[in-house]
Amino acid sequence: MKKILFTGCGGQIGSELTLAFRKIYGNDNVIASDLSTKVCPDLLNSGPFVQLDVLDTRLLAETIDKYEIDGIVHLAAILSAVGEKNPQLAWNVNINGTVNVFEVARAKKIKQVLVPSSIAAFGPDTPRVMTPQSTILHPTTMYGVTKVALELLGDYYNLKYDMDIRGLRYPGVISHKTQPGGGTTDYAVAIYFDAVKKGAYECFLREDTMLPMIYMPDCLKATIELFQADKSRLQNATGYNLAAFSVTPKEMVESIQKVIPDFKISYAPDYRQEIADSWPDSIDDKEARAEWDWKPDYDLDAMTLDIIKEIRLK
Repeated sequence: MKKILFTGCGGQIGSELTLAFRKIYGNDNVIASDLSTKVCPDLLNSGPFVQLDVLDTRLLAETIDKYEIDGIVHLAAILSAVGEKNPQLAWNVNINGTVNVFEVARAKKIKQVLVPSSIAAFGPDTPRVMTPQSTILHPTTMYGVTKVALELLGDYYNLKYDMDIRGLRYPGVISHKTQPGGGTTDYAVAIYFDAVKKGAYECFLREDTMLPMIYMPDCLKATIELFQADKSRLQNATGYNLAAFSVTPKEMVESIQKVIPDFKISYAPDYRQEIADSWPDSIDDKEARAEWDWKPDYDLDAMTLDIIKEIRLK
């Protein structure tokens, strides 16, 4: 059985993905770690947890030795909106932290590392509609710059050191379990909570801002499938395009109003609008579908029904 270390387990994706891996590989075989100890109780109670800064290579190496790690899921990162407020921190954590993970993995002869990329790797001169797998990567945010660099670093380590580094370009991820953590697509999470709790929401993007999104169960499914995929099939290992559906705030409101007819929306675009305007409208993920059989389960309305049901149960 594999022994897998998670970094950044306390984030929106990490908190759910770590638990999903524990269901597959066993609680004691999935080691959760985060810079903060303020992670969800399920993570702390269901298996091992280590307070870990990915900038601390000594502690990283000691943790890998202690738990006999042979696979890493590296999620520790500074997200897009936060990264624009502190680009130096974003570079330090996202680049130097990941190089540390790659280097310690290489020294410890750990082949498999999964590190997500993002649609932030694209930029305003990337084709916006059905953005292809291989295209211009010219981002205008520090977060995006770090994601392009990480894809290239992963390719380098795979070629130079025969490692097995994999990644996928997450679109906006929508979840009802974890509050958003400083990303440009956070509105798509907050809108559902406010729809149920307040009946109204003020959106920080324009109503016509089309962005690719994915519901968390599909995000978890895609990540697990890529982690488990046959290496011999993977031709785009470090940065697979990933798509479920594309949506504007207006379309999301209309979907919510099918369930909550009196829901009200207002718009007050802020600095995140410029970030969103640099990203694609839609994603072509045919390589993921061909090379590891990716297929989403949720469209917009199916997600809306499920997420509102779950929030009402809280």
